[in-house]
Amino acid sequence: MRNWTVAAVLAVLAIACGGSSQGPKTALDKYSEALNRRDYETAYKMMSDSFRSKHSKEEFVRMMKQNKNEVDQTAARLKRPPGDIEVSAEFNYGFGDNMRLIRESGEWRIASNPMAFYSQATPREAIRSFVRAYNLERWDIMLRFVPRKYAERMDEKKMKSQFRGPHKERIAAMMNVIQANLDEPITEKGKTARMPYGESFEVKFVLEDGKWKIQDLD
Repeated sequence: MRNWTVAAVLAVLAIACGGSSQGPKTALDKYSEALNRRDYETAYKMMSDSFRSKHSKEEFVRMMKQNKNEVDQTAARLKRPPGDIEVSAEFNYGFGDNMRLIRESGEWRIASNPMAFYSQATPREAIRSFVRAYNLERWDIMLRFVPRKYAERMDEKKMKSQFRGPHKERIAAMMNVIQANLDEPITEKGKTARMPYGESFEVKFVLEDGKWKIQDLD
């Protein structure tokens, strides 16, 4: 069974906000009522097409039945007194990046930070940023991802030589595989993390001074 939770279900609930007679609050009310009735088939029908393409009705119903306390808690939270509901949208545009938009004063506005091109806040953001810097040949940026014990021996010229030198074709193939696997699960343990990719490789991360760096690519 895929590793997903009631919270994940809520994140992809199909809230009709346009081209439909019901609004977000009505959709949430109907979903909450379906959960209270244990009418999981109706609740499943309210999920987005994207969600249903990844999770079968049988899987959904089974998960709900196995987590009755969480389902009851979810239904109760959705029944909180009416208030302002933030309607948002998310646009994926490559490298695993997404842009979040929200409705304010009747207009769609950008809610994400558009300046965070090379974030190192999480291992996931670090590897995406590293791949972006590689593709744009930003050797100066790639130096930010070098762990402290190697940093003194590296500079832009050496970084470029490492990725565009005699082994550039092998490295390019490796980077292409990493880029194709940016959504693979990442396991964190203290100040280290690992992300498997390909048949038997993994990216190793290390946390230094609050920033995730790339310790090893293969």
